[in-house]
Amino acid sequence: MTEKASAADERIRRALAITPSSSASARTVDITTVGAKTGRGRRIEIWFYRVDDEIYLTTQPASRSWYANLLQNPQFTFHLKNAVRADLPAMAQPVVDRDARRRVFESVIVDLNQPRHRAYIAQPVEPLEEWMARSPLMHVTFLLS
Repeated sequence: MTEKASAADERIRRALAITPSSSASARTVDITTVGAKTGRGRRIEIWFYRVDDEIYLTTQPASRSWYANLLQNPQFTFHLKNAVRADLPAMAQPVVDRDARRRVFESVIVDLNQPRHRAYIAQPVEPLEEWMARSPLMHVTFLLS
């Protein structure tokens, strides 16, 4: 590995190492999915979360087209765009196990209810049971190139 590649890998690692104290911009990425119905690329902006050193995509309770797209076509591109710019090939896996969902959502809710997010999101966010029943949740695995 070249020194330049190693430095880029380290910047990517740091960009993914968000914590509950990370800013909204630090957790904002774009994802490009393949449309479940159209088969065309769809790029959207979304926040990502890190729970127990794993990366997740979720949103407040609602149906989301990005989730339907990833269920149909789990390979997607995770675009870092703030501290570092990088297009990371990734695979999404829905989190359906109730205990795993509860663990992740508990962490996400605590994170979102931090005062620094008031400008971006109404607080308090919906209760845990709403997230459990109606929020999409995908575990992200990055594909090595």
